[in-house]
Amino acid sequence: MQEIADIIEKYKSIELDRQLASKEGLKELSTMFYGDVAEIYDAVTRIKNVERNPTGFSLNDAAILGLLVRIWKLLKEVVAYYKSDNAQIISHFDRQIIESAVVVSYLLLKEEQTIEDYRKCSYKSRLKALEEAKNNEFYSTPAGIRLLKSIRAKMEAEGFDLNSFEEQKTHDWKLEGKSFYQIFDQIEPKEFYKLLYGIPSESIHGSWNESLDYDLFKNDDDTYSPNPFYQSVDIRFVTPILRLTNDPYLLWLVRIEAQSDYIKKVFDWITQTNGRLFVAFEKTYDLG
Repeated sequence: MQEIADIIEKYKSIELDRQLASKEGLKELSTMFYGDVAEIYDAVTRIKNVERNPTGFSLNDAAILGLLVRIWKLLKEVVAYYKSDNAQIISHFDRQIIESAVVVSYLLLKEEQTIEDYRKCSYKSRLKALEEAKNNEFYSTPAGIRLLKSIRAKMEAEGFDLNSFEEQKTHDWKLEGKSFYQIFDQIEPKEFYKLLYGIPSESIHGSWNESLDYDLFKNDDDTYSPNPFYQSVDIRFVTPILRLTNDPYLLWLVRIEAQSDYIKKVFDWITQTNGRLFVAFEKTYDLG
């Protein structure tokens, strides 16, 4: 695609060693790079083999495609907050990107019934709404009626009914009965779970340590005061998650029979450049 070629072309005029030799240069280049990666991901989700898919994609394909689109949309939001130097908000998006990347990688490596299981698991709360409809007055209101109509229309489109979810109930509505940790362990080294997902998840749960890191100042007398400022960004908030997001886009192209040597080289370039950012960070930042 020409838009991908145009992105790669502009880096040919950049002297990376000089650009990455200072904090300011690293911030400037990383901001541009992360934005371009998001644009490349966006473009890849619009690649199609018209012989395999003359119009759109099947339900199982769409389940995967939706997660890939979600990743680049979230990454574009990350880039926006990276530009505004707001690391605290980025941490909220990072968790969602990691979840989407791990799950979609897992689905792309499994059989079709696993993808159907993933789709069915999303109906947990919706199925409960249908089951409660007879005895809950809310579902007699206009809002409740609209909700039920929407749920039934979705289920009908997928060929599901109230009896289609027995396996999911048995597995407590978890994908193949597995926790996210178990799924992560099959995709990435387990030691990365704590570093990439576990500790950063505190941003979602209102953790005390999260407040200590972002929202409070400690005074000399061991009391605390509010910290009204957002934490500044650096590459540690984005570069690590890109190691999770590349592979599913390549696996997707294999699935839809649209892979190419050129796109593989582009993703190799993403990996190499992302690695150079981390090396430059270690050289230019005082981590003591």
